[in-house]
Amino acid sequence: MKLIVGLGNPTAQYERTRHNVGFRAAEAIAGRARTRLAEKKWNAVYGVGVLAGERVVVLEPQTFMNLSGEAVGPAMRFFKVSPEDVVALHDELDLPFGRLQLKKGGGSAGHNGLKSLTQHLGGPEYVRLRIGVSRPPPKWDTANYVLANFTGAEEKALEDDVLIRCVEAAELLVEKGLTQAMNQVNRKDA
Repeated sequence: MKLIVGLGNPTAQYERTRHNVGFRAAEAIAGRARTRLAEKKWNAVYGVGVLAGERVVVLEPQTFMNLSGEAVGPAMRFFKVSPEDVVALHDELDLPFGRLQLKKGGGSAGHNGLKSLTQHLGGPEYVRLRIGVSRPPPKWDTANYVLANFTGAEEKALEDDVLIRCVEAAELLVEKGLTQAMNQVNRKDA
C-alpha cells in the first residue's frame, strides 16, 4: 500500500497557489483512484481507493505546510506503511514549470513541508514527486512567489497537462515500482 500525500496549505486563500500544487495533484490522483478526500483524522483529510490495481491512501494534511509531518506520521503508523511507501507530492523551485521528477530520499532544499515530513517520519527515505514551479523572477521574494497564484497560462497547462502527468506518474510508481517509474518520469523529454 502507498500513502500518497499532497503537500499544501488548507483554506481557499491558498487553493490556487504554487505551494498548493501538491494538494491539486493529490486531488487528481484521488479522482483516478475513485475516492474522495472526505475522511477526517490526524488533522488531515484522506480517502482510500485503488490505483493501478493496488490499494492506496491519498491524504492532505490540514496543518499548514510547515507542520505537514504532524499529520503524515500518525497516518503512516495507522496504515502500517513504511517511510519508503510514503509518496510526497510537492512544489519544486529547482525544476522548470511543469517538469516532474521522482526521487527517493534527499534533503529538503529549504522546503519546510519536506523538513516536517523528515522529522516526523524518522528520516528522509520517503518518495517525492517533485512538481516544477520554476524559480521566482528577479527581485521576487521566494515566499511571496510560492504563495502567489499561477499565471493564466500556467493554470491552463496545469489542468491540461501537468496534473494528468502527476496521475500517470503515481500509477507508474504503484504498478511498476520506483526504478521503472523514475526511468519514465525523469526523462528530459517527459
